[in-house]
Formats: sequence, structure tokens, C-alpha cells
Amino acid sequence: MVKSRYLLVVFFFLMGIIGLSFSQVKVEPDSALKARLAKIDKGPAKIDVSKYPKEQQENYQLFTQKCSKCHTIARPLNCDFALPDEWERYIKRMMRKPNSGISSKDGKRIYEFLTYDSKVRKKDLYEKKLKEASELQSKEKK
Repeated sequence: MVKSRYLLVVFFFLMGIIGLSFSQVKVEPDSALKARLAKIDKGPAKIDVSKYPKEQQENYQLFTQKCSKCHTIARPLNCDFALPDEWERYIKRMMRKPNSGISSKDGKRIYEFLTYDSKVRKKDLYEKKLKEASELQSKEKK
């Protein structure tokens, strides 16, 4: 009887510790996230792609058609994503949204547009992030 009470006390103590550690995980509060998205959404909602290759102009049209179903086009155009892996994660997440209507083929074309656009229009950000990623990989190898 004493042993089972002891085990019960230990169990609840450990559950309390685990719960406390999960509560310490930093999650962006809804209000902060909403404010950040509101700021991004107020940026330009379209870009001039007339100097982009024809294929990228077509991909841009698909991007605006599909992505505007769920959020402003300004959101992906003005966010701080620039590297291919950032876009890949974002697009895959959007493809899983109910009623997104983004097929694998569409997702690939949207990815091609956003990565191309990042290298052209967000060139400074792209190069900065690329350099940071390269430096991080160098440190990890040491």
C-alpha cells in the first residue's frame, strides 16, 4: 500500500515536471502572430514579372490564383522566406490545407516561381540567408 502511494506520488510529480517543461516552450502568442501577419499583408500585393522568363510569368499567374484562396498574395511576397528549403516547407504546409486545391504539379510550379523570385527580387535577403546557412554548416562540421 505504501509502495503504491509512493509510486503514485512519483508519477504525479514527474507529470508536473513534464507539464512545466512543455509550458516553457516559446510559442508566438496569437496577438503577436496576427500583428506580424497584418504587417506583411499590408505590403505590395502584386509584383511586376514582365521581365521574368515566360515560364515564371505563367507560374506567377498560377501562384496568384491558388494562393489567394486562403490568404493575401502580399503574405508570401513580403515575408522573409528566401531559401528553397523555407519555400518547400511553406508550400507543402499549404498543400495540406483543406480545399487549397494545390496539386503536386501546382506546388512544384509555385515553388519554382517563389524560389526564382527570391533570387531576383529578394536577392540581398537570399544571399544573406545563404551565407548564414553556409556559416552554420561550417560550424557544425567542426
